[in-house]
Amino acid sequence: MTASLAVFWFRRDLRLDDNAGLSHALASGHTVLPIFIFDPAILAGLPRDDARVTFIFDTLQALRTELAQKHSSSLALYHGKPLEIFDRILRTYPVAAVYTNHDYEPYARERDETIRKWLQARSVAFNTYKDHVLFEKDEVVKDDGSPYGVYTPYMRKWKQVYSQTTPATYATATKLTNLIKQAPLPDVSLSEIGFTRSTIAIPAYRLDSEMLQHYACDRDFPAIPGTSQLAPHLRFGTVSIRQIFRQALEDSDIFCNELIWREFFSQILWHFPHTQQRSFKPQYDRIVWRNDEAEFKRWCEGTTGYPIVDAGMRQLNATGMMHNRVRMITASFLCKHLLIDWRWGEAYFAQKLLDYDMASNVGNWQWVAGCGVDAAPYFRIFNPSAQTEKFDKQLAYIQTWISDWHTLTYPAPIVDHTFARERCLQAYRQAVG
Repeated sequence: MTASLAVFWFRRDLRLDDNAGLSHALASGHTVLPIFIFDPAILAGLPRDDARVTFIFDTLQALRTELAQKHSSSLALYHGKPLEIFDRILRTYPVAAVYTNHDYEPYARERDETIRKWLQARSVAFNTYKDHVLFEKDEVVKDDGSPYGVYTPYMRKWKQVYSQTTPATYATATKLTNLIKQAPLPDVSLSEIGFTRSTIAIPAYRLDSEMLQHYACDRDFPAIPGTSQLAPHLRFGTVSIRQIFRQALEDSDIFCNELIWREFFSQILWHFPHTQQRSFKPQYDRIVWRNDEAEFKRWCEGTTGYPIVDAGMRQLNATGMMHNRVRMITASFLCKHLLIDWRWGEAYFAQKLLDYDMASNVGNWQWVAGCGVDAAPYFRIFNPSAQTEKFDKQLAYIQTWISDWHTLTYPAPIVDHTFARERCLQAYRQAVG
């Protein structure tokens, strides 16, 4: 049988247009079989009604419908270990090459290298492309070739590189005639992969000029709908970062800087994969955390007695979202007021956040804990009352999420701020000198 098929493997890029790997697959001269694999190693431990799984599933079904209606094609959905799925595909189709986009997380890197070697042994090429970020790996580094560990110089260099580069765009929507016409392709249901439909929906994003132009003024106030809700869509690749950055560039430099933070954390995880579990600054792994499980439970539930903290945690538990300013406040409270290991909080956010991205989540938690790159000094400890006064003065955000505030059922503060601050400073000084 003549090898005449190219497989395109969707992962963090769930869109048909401006998709680098898909574009290269379609330009390969082979008929293209698009696939997605629900990987048990990634799904393990998620709640049965995980909203992100529902979102991925619904997005894939929408892609299947669009491909069927417009191109007489479809998208093959599989559930299983990727290596076993590729073995099944190679037994079914005459595959010449597999195309996909880069993934930078440690598990994904190991998985992809295993698959690359396995395919190579069977004379099948494994081609991957940059799609999730504008610049990756060693594309924005210091003059000596070493990676940046501080955001501001990285951001300046990033903008310099961007000004000298014309990022590619991929008009994949015009090439979809090359897709496989065979039907029906394999499909799965939510129940087959072990999940039920979530009641939490990922909201649509907003990126109009008005929002962008007010972003710098509005973004820190959680009661104002001043943010884009874009993060989950970037996480799953339902939008192109190239298109988003070009659009934002016209209206908001501050918004662009936030997109560059995302790229900064991505390259940190690439160069320093140990930060997934260990501090970027090793001496901070010497901190003696209290790790009180009862207090951690109260933080998770939003019953610490600090309204701005509790409002954030209750918003997260109810919606899978939390305002970025409040993320910093709640994370700081866990690490510094309660002296609970940042990894506990990072894992809880990973379980709950609709926009969970390992690089950004780990990077931000380490920033707050003071143990990461470009970290806030450990002696910077957010005062929840001062943060409330500054960013929720009218208490509109707090009142939205805490129905029992100012009632007898609302708990007293879990710890005194002044006492907690001094305890934290002592613990950090003992660890880092």
